[in-house]
Amino acid sequence: MQFFTDPSITYGTKLMEVFYIVMGLISVYAGVRNFRDDKKDVISRYGTCLFWVLLGVEMAFGRWIPNVANGVIIVVMVLPAIFQKVKKNSDPGPTKAESEANYQAIGMKIFIPALSIGVFAIIGALIKDLGALTGCSIGVIVGVVILYFYNRSNKPIVFLNDSERLLSAMGALCMLPMLLASLGAIFTKAGVGDVIADLVGRVIPQGNVTIGIIVFALGMMLFTMIMGNAFAAITVMTVGIGAPFVLAYGANPALIGILALTCGYCGTLLTPMAANFNIVPVAMLEMKDRFGVIKNQILPALVMIVVQIIYMLIAK
Repeated sequence: MQFFTDPSITYGTKLMEVFYIVMGLISVYAGVRNFRDDKKDVISRYGTCLFWVLLGVEMAFGRWIPNVANGVIIVVMVLPAIFQKVKKNSDPGPTKAESEANYQAIGMKIFIPALSIGVFAIIGALIKDLGALTGCSIGVIVGVVILYFYNRSNKPIVFLNDSERLLSAMGALCMLPMLLASLGAIFTKAGVGDVIADLVGRVIPQGNVTIGIIVFALGMMLFTMIMGNAFAAITVMTVGIGAPFVLAYGANPALIGILALTCGYCGTLLTPMAANFNIVPVAMLEMKDRFGVIKNQILPALVMIVVQIIYMLIAK
């Protein structure tokens, strides 16, 4: 309880920790439900259960588990994924008739709960001690309440089972964004940004902000393709290129920073490492072409990176 009673920690951070605990418990439920799925082979049942339960333990209680124990849990957790023993639950989900009946009853109002997530994320971002992520989580709760009033049969067990079904559809790839974000922090701590700065410094002429911006923008796109996450890439790339070759010569840091992120998003459109954007939709829609989403995003991404670079050069 020391964490929750510490006055130096904002209430937004404390509330977000509560949401992590809830998400962890949902993951544990997914593990138990998959273990009880007798349509799977025994090894897959155990492997799937082990993965989701350990992921849930990490999400819910990782803050209070010793670092060495956390490391051991993560290593054990990924073993079923490595050996492809994290399988989808056999639950078929709602029937077509049920889905059509719900649509007839709710119609386009179904988008209101989804919209609430974005609205509360913006509200959270505007409140200093709350934060966008906490606001987004509050929006999910609001969406759940709205869905309950749409249809009183949407009881907690319905949301639990649908959450498990979504997790099963994503499989082990659902942890990729978290791992990539951690990788970004490790890269920064290891001094990768300094290495990049040294290499780039041999190519970019001293004081040439134009070339610096172009290299920074393209670097953000390419490094995001490697990392799968623009937020993980921007720290390393800003230390390595943005700060010494662009910002140091008077460029607007707020403007360059936000545009560099959008350059990173161009890379997000082009990489399977961005699992939540490019792999999860494939799994959810059961597409035959695993790279179908990425193929349709290549042209928009290339157009966007050119536009972003021109914008940065004009507005710097």
